[in-house]
Amino acid sequence: MSENLFKKEWHISFLTKFQNSLANFGLAEKIIFAILFAAFSISALFLVKKATEVFLVETPASGGSLTEGVVGSVGMINPLLAISDADRDLTAVIYSGLLKAAPNGALSGDLAKDWNVSIDGLTYTFMLKNDIFFQDGAPVTADDVLFTVQKAQDPSLKSPKRANWEGVTAEKIGVNQIKFTLKQPYSSFLENATLGILPKHLWKDIDPEQFSFSQYNVAPVGSGPFEIGAVKKNSGGLPIAYELKSFKKYALGRPLLNKLTFRFFNSEEALLAAFNGGEVESMSAIAPATAEMLKKRKVRVEQTPLPRIFALFFNQSQAPIFANPEVRKALAMTVDRFEIVDEVLGGYGTEIFGPLPPGILPATTAPDNSMATDTAALAESLLIKNGWKKNSGGIFEKKSKKETLTLVFAITTSSAPELKKTAEILKASWTKIGADVSLRVFDPGELNQVVIRPRKYDALLFGEIIGRDPDLFAFWHSSQRNDPGLNIALYTNIKADRLLEEARTIADQNERLQKYAAFNEEIKKDLPAIFLYSPDFMYVLPEKIKGFAFGRVTTPSDRFANVNQWYVETEKVWKIFSD
Repeated sequence: MSENLFKKEWHISFLTKFQNSLANFGLAEKIIFAILFAAFSISALFLVKKATEVFLVETPASGGSLTEGVVGSVGMINPLLAISDADRDLTAVIYSGLLKAAPNGALSGDLAKDWNVSIDGLTYTFMLKNDIFFQDGAPVTADDVLFTVQKAQDPSLKSPKRANWEGVTAEKIGVNQIKFTLKQPYSSFLENATLGILPKHLWKDIDPEQFSFSQYNVAPVGSGPFEIGAVKKNSGGLPIAYELKSFKKYALGRPLLNKLTFRFFNSEEALLAAFNGGEVESMSAIAPATAEMLKKRKVRVEQTPLPRIFALFFNQSQAPIFANPEVRKALAMTVDRFEIVDEVLGGYGTEIFGPLPPGILPATTAPDNSMATDTAALAESLLIKNGWKKNSGGIFEKKSKKETLTLVFAITTSSAPELKKTAEILKASWTKIGADVSLRVFDPGELNQVVIRPRKYDALLFGEIIGRDPDLFAFWHSSQRNDPGLNIALYTNIKADRLLEEARTIADQNERLQKYAAFNEEIKKDLPAIFLYSPDFMYVLPEKIKGFAFGRVTTPSDRFANVNQWYVETEKVWKIFSD
């Protein structure tokens, strides 16, 4: 009997006993209990929070989006044909190459899982990863790599990448293996392996003459981190926005951002209005004045030097007056680079005096007359000394038995505000010394097709993009004078050619820079162009974007070097699972 009573008492719930005890508390006891209970609860919550901080960490998670505004239009989203910044931006995120440049400039595998270089530097062999795909589901194979390189080499395609692949023999040595054989060592060859790979099954039946007209230039299929989700067009059928979605089968893993949208604008003014209205969240290649204004508003503006040189290139074939060295020298004398960097770039740039960006050749110096107080007088004196005289209109002329040369020429440039303003400053300087200068301004696309490719200009104010591993061959070697070569000064110098040829075969960086220093001296003597400045690159990003790293930017599209690692969303995970 007593045993049963014990069991019955044992089964009375703790909660019931607790409630009974509380009911017997007096008012003072209840108040004290409430205070103690509250203190206990707060302490418990604090201990849980501290435990969470110790054992849980915040890590990037999938999700989120970014809307980017770009000035310009698209038409050649193609790694072999892209020329405009807008085309290169989309090409960078839709296509992928054998290798990928990290923000710090180092090259790592993208489609390639491994590669090796022969001891003599003439053979490069790449092994593709398993299970890599294009965005239409087709596998990426060595056939696609071989096809892309052969198209880059095809002279009828006139690809800007052709110079990088001249003299290279590409050979498929397995379903997932390809070998490149060079005629001579080329120190920057691995940079070529970042070229985006085209899907052969989509392009193989398109003639080279029709390549630039293919629908795949505006509806591209690549193997990069993002694929096309939707394209918005205006009433004229031109794309005004590309909505990209993360590619689940990207070789380096699905990107963390779910969506990346590009919207296109005709001018920076329109782009800025869209940014202020919240229609776009990020934008690049903005004017220095815009960057300064945004910084004052506490907007996030990332900034880095851009290895792009801007210069005025003389075309002696079209404008014979530039064949006279005293004319080129007189014009160069009066250029105030400090004024250009200050007024045009707002100080966001660096004066340059040679064909390489600042910091590569430390010995590059300003011309002897750079500190002269009256450069206009020096320039006029030089012209007069060489037989030039001002006519009744105040313009210099040089008469001979065969002809009369007049110092009349046009500066041709892009409609980009910085270039237009630079051209106006140059014109003002040269008008003062007795030159009749006019300006010809074109939209970027028209400038390339109508002016640069056929070399129809007297003097071209333009920019050249120097790679991560500088190779000046395509810009200055005499073999590159005609389209698609990039020697827009139509420069010819046997010694310079030899130095450029030797430089690209030398693996040791210091030895290669010695060749470029010697080449720079030849350029200084011949003066085929007036070098002006290297700009800084500014990129506006919302604070929500994490994981962004600028690193070494050679073209604006390099800002997407690690776009697959950008993120907005985060999640808490146990620290032991975060490594």
